[in-house]
Amino acid sequence: MSYEVNSSTLALIPLNNFETKVIEMDNTFNIKKSVFEIIKESCEYFGSTYLGRHEGTKKLIGISHKAPIIIEESKSIIYFPTTSPRLEKCIWFSLNNIKKYYNINGKTEILFNNNKSIKINISYGSFDNQFLRATKLESVLRKRKDTIE
Repeated sequence: MSYEVNSSTLALIPLNNFETKVIEMDNTFNIKKSVFEIIKESCEYFGSTYLGRHEGTKKLIGISHKAPIIIEESKSIIYFPTTSPRLEKCIWFSLNNIKKYYNINGKTEILFNNNKSIKINISYGSFDNQFLRATKLESVLRKRKDTIE
């Protein structure tokens, strides 16, 4: 099955190396592909490679490890990983669909714009750092778009 992340995708959660739980605004389902495969194929669907997007992030904000990536520019679809994307346990989140996040006993609870929430086993500090990196990427992208228009 083919799946591309889109504006209603909230998160991609690995169940194992071969299956991903996709959380969307109004739907949750499993796909028989790894999270990284879905991220890579989504980049390709929108006209670039994952490596190209990764290099773009490096050039725009100087981050190369656990880097956020722009999957689609015109709608500012930006995703960020919770750990190294090479690890099986890496979850990817949509920056624009996160309303708030909280520290709950050493874990992080993420509240999405549709008021769905999930708790993940990542420290608040680590999640906050990844969120802020993605926000920085979005800011640079927005400023560059504004100078073009």
